Amino acid sequence: MAEFVKLYDENPSEREIKRIVEVLKNDGVIIYPTDTVYGLGCDITSNRALERVAQLRGVKLAKANFSFICEDLSNLSDYVRQIDTPTFKLLKRALPGPYTFILPGNNNLPTVFKKKKTVGIRVPDNNIARAIVKHLGNPIISTSIYDEDDVIEYTTDPELILEKWDKLVDVVVDGGYGGNIPSTVIDLTSGEAVLIREGKGDLTI
Repeated sequence: MAEFVKLYDENPSEREIKRIVEVLKNDGVIIYPTDTVYGLGCDITSNRALERVAQLRGVKLAKANFSFICEDLSNLSDYVRQIDTPTFKLLKRALPGPYTFILPGNNNLPTVFKKKKTVGIRVPDNNIARAIVKHLGNPIISTSIYDEDDVIEYTTDPELILEKWDKLVDVVVDGGYGGNIPSTVIDLTSGEAVLIREGKGDLTI
């Protein structure tokens, strides 16, 4: 049975955030709000939890395209190869915000992602997600939760999310109704911005 934790984006409870972080440190899997749709995530340093997330999404971990949720851009060099000034300025303009940027990965990627040449970086404009990452001390990997209903596509009601995922994850964070438009995905690996998926993020950045 998943814990159901209510948090407010304006001022998330530090005590509850720390409780969620403890779950993550113990190989837990959570569902949490972002500035777009609700995400399924875990600590990027926990191979056991990463396997669980991959299994829940029905993909092989080595081939999974999970995003790294970061608090800000200060630790970008931990996982990303050196980027040029125009690319960094673009990231600074857009983040925090509803974007996923595909960047060249470096040799510090977690072991299970070592063969990957790129990494998707997210800094959501959501205080709950960023507070979790801040207290954890490293990014969480994330993937959107889908609904089998093609019309809905993304479940936005936290109570319905709990109903569906109750026996599959350890914590469902209720941060209010989520959105149903995913992040805009932009590939920056070639030195220029290439749109991969148009989503909530404005393309005029």
